[in-house]
Amino acid sequence: MNIPNSLTILRILLIPVFIGFMTYGSYGLALLVLLVAGLTDGIDGFIARRWNQQTQLGTLLDPLADKLLLTSGFITLSTLHLIPSWLVILVVSRDVILLLGTAVAHVTGTPIDVTPTIWGKGTTALQLSYVLLVILLTWLGLGLSLLTPLLVATVGFTLASGLHYLYRGYRHSNAAPPAE
Repeated sequence: MNIPNSLTILRILLIPVFIGFMTYGSYGLALLVLLVAGLTDGIDGFIARRWNQQTQLGTLLDPLADKLLLTSGFITLSTLHLIPSWLVILVVSRDVILLLGTAVAHVTGTPIDVTPTIWGKGTTALQLSYVLLVILLTWLGLGLSLLTPLLVATVGFTLASGLHYLYRGYRHSNAAPPAE
């Protein structure tokens, strides 16, 4: 196993540590673990591209690790009553719907474009920022009402990116077959 894939697996193994620290109110340590996980994400991508160590396993594991970490953060913060449950429902539902759409396309042999869009990247950035800042403000004992504009932006991007990916998948799956 190469270094980038090992770092991705480390990121997955950090998830229960991250959840544990949050569950027991050690928000500073949870934040540190989340930052270390983010660092491993950046390093594994850099190494994979720089030294041509990209693998099919890494192509699958890397986004999976990111989604698992972010989703576990949302679910744990909701369980701790630090963020609204409806937000978790929105975030997780979007990801499940997109995953199911991809699975259906795969099973039916329908080619789809799964490359990230600016909407998807923006959604990830906003969701990650929201989780990070909720943990930070909770650790510092500050009110979370400061994050209302970020919450609104996160919801807007989550909805827009989900609808955009669905539209793109629908348009691509109903495209006329290439002429022979």
